[in-house]
Amino acid sequence: MTLTSLKKDFRADADPARARLLCRYFKTGKGEYAEGDRFLGLTVPATRALAKKHKDLPLADIKALLPSPWHELRVCALMLLAERFKKGGADERKEIYGFYLANTRFINNWDLVDMSAPVIAGGWLRDKSRRPLYGLAGSKLVWERRIAVLACFNFIKDGESADALAIARRLLADKHGLIHKAVGWMLREVGNRCSEKVLLDFLKAGYARLPRTTLRYAIERFPAKIRKRLLSGVF
Repeated sequence: MTLTSLKKDFRADADPARARLLCRYFKTGKGEYAEGDRFLGLTVPATRALAKKHKDLPLADIKALLPSPWHELRVCALMLLAERFKKGGADERKEIYGFYLANTRFINNWDLVDMSAPVIAGGWLRDKSRRPLYGLAGSKLVWERRIAVLACFNFIKDGESADALAIARRLLADKHGLIHKAVGWMLREVGNRCSEKVLLDFLKAGYARLPRTTLRYAIERFPAKIRKRLLSGVF
């Protein structure tokens, strides 16, 4: 398998009509958060199938794929990197993590972050200091801030909530809707996988500062009557 053959396969599956729909869905218009991004029009299952077909692509070629102007090729690169990270030894995992953080400008939409940050950033930092995530949480780049949030999903799955809550607290004043949603999602998972009490205590303490979207995401699995009460600030 070669990078040339992979790109040829993607071009063969291109669907211009679907590409136009994806451009609208992923907000690629002027002034939108993914302004200028380009799509070939592949479905996620089709992209995943091609990633599987080219799973033995050399790491150097996978790295060369990530800066592609085509969204689906960046998706494929991150799918391949994530799988290589899961199966790799310590040296390869370290290399992938370093490459990942050095190239966040290409991990430039919410789907790209969400499929990769828990596996690569969270996976590498699982048994290490989480300090890099706090640096990302303070970034001017929205994608780096979302990486900081989503990486914590790896820890939450192990029942660890401290870093997720600390980063969420730092981002309560964030102005971007994609961060409001990401923080709410991780808070919801804290309640589901770690402790409902910890979640409710966090929401009560931060209620006055919580973006409405964040609160709605965080409590969406509660029964309707409880959601209504929590939305009104009654804990």
